[in-house]
Amino acid sequence: MISDRHGGPVSRLADAAESVQLQMGNQLVDHALALLPDTQPGDLRYLAERLTEALRDALRIAESRGRRLTDPSKP
Repeated sequence: MISDRHGGPVSRLADAAESVQLQMGNQLVDHALALLPDTQPGDLRYLAERLTEALRDALRIAESRGRRLTDPSKP
């Protein structure tokens, strides 16, 4: 198992990768929200809307968790 203390090289690499993933997820949500109003109603649109909502919720949780990890005094 590879690990290090908070702020070590492995931790910094993981933080950087997570930051990129969160940024990409937010960009995808924004793109989907811009495209969805112009799509025809139907199963594919319904699926895209639910997937967008799920991704947005997952991003909120990840961002909130990240804030708590950087400031342990916050619940």
